[in-house]
Amino acid sequence: MSDLPPVEHEEELIPEQGGGNRRYVTADVSAATPDDGESVQLGWYAEKSYLEYAMSVVKSRALPQVEDGQKPVQRRILFTMHQLGLVSSAKPVKSARIVGEVLGKYHPHSDQAAYDALVRIAQDFSMRYPLIDGQGNFGSRDGDGAAAMRYTEARLTPMAELLLSELDAGTTDFIPNYDGAFEEPLLMPARLPMLLLNGASGIAVGMATEVPSHNLGEVAEASVALIRNPQATVSDLMQMIKGPDLPGGGQIISGYKDILSAYETGRGSLKLRARWEKEDMARGQWQMVVTQLPHGTSTQKVLEEIEELTNPKVKKGKKALTQEQMQTKQLILSLLDRVRDESGKDQPVRLVLEPKSSRQSPDELMNVLLAHTSLESSLSINLVSIGRDGRPQQKSLKQMLQEWIDFRFVTVRRRTEHRLQKVNDRIHILEGRLIVFLNIDEVIRIIRESDEPKPALIARFNLSDRQAEDILEIRLRQLARLEGIKIEQELAELQSERAELEYLLANAAAMQKLVIKEIEADRKKYADPRRTLIEQAERATLEAAVVDEPTTVILSEKGWMRARQGHGIDLQNLAFKDGDALLASIECRTIDQIALFGTDGRVYTVAAASIPGGRGDGVPVTTLVDLAPKSRITQMLTTQPQDHLLIANSAGYGFTCLFENLMSRQKAGKAFITIEDGETLLKVVPFVPRETSLVACLTKAGKLHLFALNEFKQLAGGGRGVITVALDDKDALAAVTISDGETLRLTGTGRGGKAVEVVLDQNEMAPYIGKRARKGKPINAGLKFPGF
Repeated sequence: MSDLPPVEHEEELIPEQGGGNRRYVTADVSAATPDDGESVQLGWYAEKSYLEYAMSVVKSRALPQVEDGQKPVQRRILFTMHQLGLVSSAKPVKSARIVGEVLGKYHPHSDQAAYDALVRIAQDFSMRYPLIDGQGNFGSRDGDGAAAMRYTEARLTPMAELLLSELDAGTTDFIPNYDGAFEEPLLMPARLPMLLLNGASGIAVGMATEVPSHNLGEVAEASVALIRNPQATVSDLMQMIKGPDLPGGGQIISGYKDILSAYETGRGSLKLRARWEKEDMARGQWQMVVTQLPHGTSTQKVLEEIEELTNPKVKKGKKALTQEQMQTKQLILSLLDRVRDESGKDQPVRLVLEPKSSRQSPDELMNVLLAHTSLESSLSINLVSIGRDGRPQQKSLKQMLQEWIDFRFVTVRRRTEHRLQKVNDRIHILEGRLIVFLNIDEVIRIIRESDEPKPALIARFNLSDRQAEDILEIRLRQLARLEGIKIEQELAELQSERAELEYLLANAAAMQKLVIKEIEADRKKYADPRRTLIEQAERATLEAAVVDEPTTVILSEKGWMRARQGHGIDLQNLAFKDGDALLASIECRTIDQIALFGTDGRVYTVAAASIPGGRGDGVPVTTLVDLAPKSRITQMLTTQPQDHLLIANSAGYGFTCLFENLMSRQKAGKAFITIEDGETLLKVVPFVPRETSLVACLTKAGKLHLFALNEFKQLAGGGRGVITVALDDKDALAAVTISDGETLRLTGTGRGGKAVEVVLDQNEMAPYIGKRARKGKPINAGLKFPGF
């Protein structure tokens, strides 16, 4: 992610040129600004305006602070409710009143945007630990919106105390609001790392954040562990924080390594799965009941997906349902008889799945539904937040915890210093009152006889101005003997507290002990059991049982495919449509995957078992793959996944790869080979690499060039490759192959069109060996060589 430094005064953010990952640097904008007072350069103005907008979105809207985990609008809503006294024990008030206060004092934006933020903080299916207790309709996990703000009421939850309880204890700075009439807190004095507890989601300019929620007990335990051992690694912290703990529960099926990688890098994706249970019924019947769904999935969404599978619609651009849609429909209908939603107030999620037959396997039913619906989904992790330095940055789990810990120590120190100041001030007042109590007669005399008693008291008893003012305002009833005793007792207590506070500020170990004690106290008070189960499991896939048997796959020039059982098929007796003919055939097994090469460089994957058999003409290849417009299939190939392939085009470029690199689960295939206009793909060559292997290149002009295989590039992601042989004008590469370095066999035509075969040994090959990308040398001029 990009790191944006804070903008101050005349410094502005400008993107640094060069490189694939954009970084931002500061520049003095004033130096580039026209100074004639009447005109401005359009480019400068557009850049400045855009960057101001970008920074406003990043820092004032979309991204949370790592210290308190809140975005500005959330912080303003909570502060407003705190000012209104809407604690968890108070009577809730209309949401419209809260929104009005927020807009009028701190957040002059859309009322709907502020209300939407309030609603989200109150939704127990969106927030792991809701900070607002909403009364009325605050929406549902099925996507239903909340009622209008005039109909709902709200107050703070006890959990909000973690953010607000120390707000008036000098723990945070206050800044003027938008018009300077009020002040608002710069940050909330969060007692626990709320960013990890409730997570965050937002899209800014050039960056986004997706922080999942976590369990309070685990996060508090990890925080204590990191305080005690700052050298702890992310792996150490994961002994306490097992992984995200989502509001709706569910199951994380990703392994430890995936979770660790996401926490170490700040970015990743975890696999989520619903949780269900089998309910036995009368007469041997049973049903599956889904009780927890992946985060972001609703029962309504799952029902809609099942309806789409059992009653599919014709895809755009198609005249009928595809073979895949028909197969999926038949599969679902053969397993699932009925589905209904029994979710309610007592059970937020209860999705009942009734099987077609009680004799079928429950695991098979759930595996099919997991593979085709949102009962299994992904959780994106992108730990981006605004750090303590004011810069948005992608952070690791340890960085986020460490920055909150640093903030917590600063907060506790500020709270302690604030309390010490209050204690010292009170002690100062009480010491003055004690002087009055011990010298009451003389004080009364000075006040009665002096025209200016204040300076007289200061001079007589060496008082401060504050003490003298307090003495003059004291009531006579406070001069009683009992009040004197109370003053001495309070003074003793405050002096003891002052000593403790001073010791705390001077002793780092004592401060650390206090912070840990408070974290553990909050953990004991607010912690709850984990909701999301973390248990590794394989992702659900549908693999039809295929009998492993020999088959022959046949492709015609006009793109018709068919399969014939067995090997050794007499290709001469094959019948084709009028004007069509055989293009290629391969003998393979039904369990094999076949790669189809298009003229545009795309490679498509087809399972041999999915190709129709029989005595007919087969099916158009377009029913098996989504062939790109104006493209046609020119080759097909199958081999073992780890086998090596040599790929080249007529322009003389080529590379090697593995067969498994060609595979794609998409019907539209994958763009793998770069082919420019006028170029053609040469025959793809499987080979077994050896130390002596040579790449042999033959041009249409009859020039041969050989070079070592280790000079070639292996491109797992495909591309254009490197130059194999230097070509003259109007010449082109005709064929390539791999030689074992001992012999090279060439076939061509001699006079009268008679087939001629030439075999070159090591000595005969030597003159043609050189470095890659060099020109070849002519071979037997009396022969024509269309290929090897």
